[in-house]
Amino acid sequence: MMAKKIFLFSLIFSFLFVDLPAVATAQAGDLATQCATLSESNTGCSNLNNTECRALLEKCANYYDQQSAQISQDITKTTQQKNTLQNQIASFKKKIQNLEFQIKQSNVMVKDLGLQISDTEVSINKTSVKINDSQTQIKNILQSIYEEDQKPSVQILLEGNLSDFFNNLAYLESLNSQVSGLLESTKDLKSYLTGQKDKMDGEVGQLQKTIALQSLQKKENEQNKNEQEQYLKLTEAQYQQQLKDKQEAEKKSVVIKSKLFQTLGVSKIPTFGEALEVAKTAANITGIRPAFLLAIISQESAIGKNVGQCNLVDTTTGAGKRISTGATVIRVMKPIRDVQPFMQITSALGRDPYKTPVSCWIPAYVNGSPSGWGGAMGPAQFIPSTWNLFDERLKALLGTAPDPWGIKDSFTASGLYLADLGASAQTATKESTAASRYYGGSSAYARNVMSRANCIQTFIDSGMMSTNCQNLIF
Repeated sequence: MMAKKIFLFSLIFSFLFVDLPAVATAQAGDLATQCATLSESNTGCSNLNNTECRALLEKCANYYDQQSAQISQDITKTTQQKNTLQNQIASFKKKIQNLEFQIKQSNVMVKDLGLQISDTEVSINKTSVKINDSQTQIKNILQSIYEEDQKPSVQILLEGNLSDFFNNLAYLESLNSQVSGLLESTKDLKSYLTGQKDKMDGEVGQLQKTIALQSLQKKENEQNKNEQEQYLKLTEAQYQQQLKDKQEAEKKSVVIKSKLFQTLGVSKIPTFGEALEVAKTAANITGIRPAFLLAIISQESAIGKNVGQCNLVDTTTGAGKRISTGATVIRVMKPIRDVQPFMQITSALGRDPYKTPVSCWIPAYVNGSPSGWGGAMGPAQFIPSTWNLFDERLKALLGTAPDPWGIKDSFTASGLYLADLGASAQTATKESTAASRYYGGSSAYARNVMSRANCIQTFIDSGMMSTNCQNLIF
């Protein structure tokens, strides 16, 4: 009975722990398939309600962001591998060049020694001839001395002068001594030259061995270089594929995030709850903290309630009027910088530029002269020239022509700008700096934004908001 229980327990245990990874892999595969289908679909989420569709789109957005991040890491590693291979190839090329120089140098030395050996061989041959001549002379002299010694005394007396005989004999012996000395010197010279030739032959042999070794080293380095170049080609192909995969993941991510925005039904002036949902989506797309993004929008326009109290009137001077009273207001929009972009933006959206609300000039003076301009648009309060900097990126994310007065559009634009300013780090310091730069370097503005962000973050975490925070936000 106990054995059966143990067997059943083991069976269940193995089933759980063996099959779970396979289940997880299957689920991951299913998500990838679902996300790929969604990114290519023109009809949205089939057989899912809006809430379910939104949840799936958020999963897909995270999936493609993670995939893109992983590929970025792979690209970094591949780039490092490429750099390492390129450095190794450069090193092998340098070694090959150095060995080629050494081989050329050794060949020159072999050639020079060959010439010296040839000259030495000629000298040895000449010396050998001299030795043979000297030996012949000595032989002849010795023969003459011998013949003189063999003459009978009677013959010497009969031939005449006795002193001539002895003088001739002495001459022959002196000549023999000189020739013998020359012979020894010549033999010494031949021995020296032969030794030099043998030495140079040895040097040539050693140089030829060195050249052979250098040639072998050169061949090995060339083989290594060729191998590394082949690896580099493979690595480059891998690198290009990774770039392609990353672009594809980013492209699908943009499509998914665009569809995610389309699931949000937001009124012209959103409720706090609607604004928070938009902020979460826009923040997820742009990589910043939702509470911080909503705090910026809250500070700028009371979450879309105050998008501007003036209209542009004069495109030449930038003067305008207050919407509520019709009173003239100077410096509503900077003519050189913002009027033309503003006219283009409103024209593209079918808006009347002279009836579209923008911010009024906040009176400020430097040394008695007016400073600054109005003209900021929509909930995020972008000036036209700045909005145009984000136009293409917004089109890619939203899938439509971006509208500065649209809730989704303005939140996304603000998120992109804040991310560019460093808020994607999601630290208090980076966010405070980004907020300050968002409003031209104002530290007071940044403090107000961070206070609002803390209130909103508390609400996100706990669902609660203090009276002070409510007064600040609403």
